[in-house]
Amino acid sequence: MKTINKIFLCSLMGLLVACADFLDEENKSGLTADGYYVTPEGIEALVNSCYTPMRFWYGKENGIALTETGTDIFTRGNGMENPPVAMYNSDLSGANNPINFYWTRFYSALNTTNAAIQRLQDSPLPDNLKTMREAEVRFLRAFYLWHIVETWGGVHFSLEEVTSVQTTANRTSVDRFYEQIFEDLQFAVDNLPESSDEYGRVIKPSAEAFMARMHLTRGNNAEASALAKRVINNYSYSLVDNYADLWDINNIRNPEIVWHVNFTADLILNRELESPDGDILLRDGGNNNHLFFLMTYDQLPGMLRDIENGRPFARFMPTAFLLDLFDENVDSRFHATFQTVWYANNPGTFNLPLSDGSTKSVSFQEGDTAIFATKYPLTNNDKDARPYTTIDRSRTYGSDDEPRVRDRYMSLKKFLDPSRATISQQQGQRDAFVIRLAEMYLIVAEAEMNLDNLTEAADHFNEVRRRAAYPGHETEMEVSPGALTIDLILDERAREFAGEQLRWFDLKRTGKLVERVQAHNPDAAPNIRPFHMVRPIPQAQLDAISNKDEFVQNEGYM
Repeated sequence: MKTINKIFLCSLMGLLVACADFLDEENKSGLTADGYYVTPEGIEALVNSCYTPMRFWYGKENGIALTETGTDIFTRGNGMENPPVAMYNSDLSGANNPINFYWTRFYSALNTTNAAIQRLQDSPLPDNLKTMREAEVRFLRAFYLWHIVETWGGVHFSLEEVTSVQTTANRTSVDRFYEQIFEDLQFAVDNLPESSDEYGRVIKPSAEAFMARMHLTRGNNAEASALAKRVINNYSYSLVDNYADLWDINNIRNPEIVWHVNFTADLILNRELESPDGDILLRDGGNNNHLFFLMTYDQLPGMLRDIENGRPFARFMPTAFLLDLFDENVDSRFHATFQTVWYANNPGTFNLPLSDGSTKSVSFQEGDTAIFATKYPLTNNDKDARPYTTIDRSRTYGSDDEPRVRDRYMSLKKFLDPSRATISQQQGQRDAFVIRLAEMYLIVAEAEMNLDNLTEAADHFNEVRRRAAYPGHETEMEVSPGALTIDLILDERAREFAGEQLRWFDLKRTGKLVERVQAHNPDAAPNIRPFHMVRPIPQAQLDAISNKDEFVQNEGYM
């Protein structure tokens, strides 16, 4: 954890280059950038601080909401705090606080990387280390630029450190953003080492993998395939044999992870730096994604909240479409991804509701089945005969697969964090996986399919499918070259990466966002429109600039 510890020590000291574009922040620490960043310790701290903003996005509620809900595979649970993102209704506007939060964080991150690149040139670091640190930072700048341009489109673009208030903003083309992204990533690929002793630092294969994703995003299929194959073939990465083992809290550092956001078991070092209204504030951080996909099991007979089953915030629930994508008889990912049974941890006798409104008395011993969830509809007689709570399809979803209830559903369990010390602890230590080797196989499959090399596409596609199969069912999971379509690949990416903050970007990249939401997400289908391919610019930013006629709100938003 050495690198990330340094990052957050830097944050705790108040050494981040703050100043998001158009914002003015007071330096409460009393330290000056010019006096500190000319030292070896200072410039290293500045470089390390460039990693920090990823922890505000990955494993955080609103980062997940912006990337997983409002898609074909997730919608809002009853606890969701930002429903407009999931629903695309009229409340999705420039006044949306979480979108404003990420606008300021991503631009602050961009400014920090710009500052580091500029200040590295005159730093006292040895030339070889200086070049390597610049390569790290340029990777991270590309990473933040991608999030900005994909989220808001062709908005403000700057490669210079901002140290004072800016009152104007520019509109820069999407092409210009990507030109810089590729330039920065090429520098990173050319100058990063293939490995690092400091767990969490960017290395060459991470840059190649992200560059493959960027080329696929821009339709550069040959380049995307070549880079993804390099990551598959030229390094020591490998698919974990058992998909479920990816999510074992004791197996987080596994050979499938190409790039990740590093969290730590030390809750002090997981803290996040905030500066609301100019006051420096530390809030508890950590990876919180173990909270958000869980239904409220602790409100049902025989169950109390415990560490094993997680703290259920019920923010996000799967669409029926996501559940139907799996053939759970051959695909191990279904039961590795979803919790279908909860075992009693609150022994006793309870009144269990029946379908006619009456109740029956049931008794649970420790470890008895207390809750069973299924994606299939059951008859009332079947459900009433069972000595536990049954959550079948008809209880959760209506005839058109619209959610009927938002607190009783099949929980996504792969992010559970049983290492938490108490049942109320929100901060988790699980690393957030940003790029896995499985994505490289599916990038090759998509790119080669687009190039009409269907046999090669199917070969890579089936590597992921075979890994997912229960032993003895590998052949059943394979698909023929002629069966490959972009929808089949998107279905596979849903099964493989559900909840991993990729889905909205996948649907946008393939031009399928509106089509698949309308087809598979009854919550959002009536509202989504083509202009939702980008998010609204925060109204606070539009109000703060002087060139309001030139820098205007994205089309379709108020």
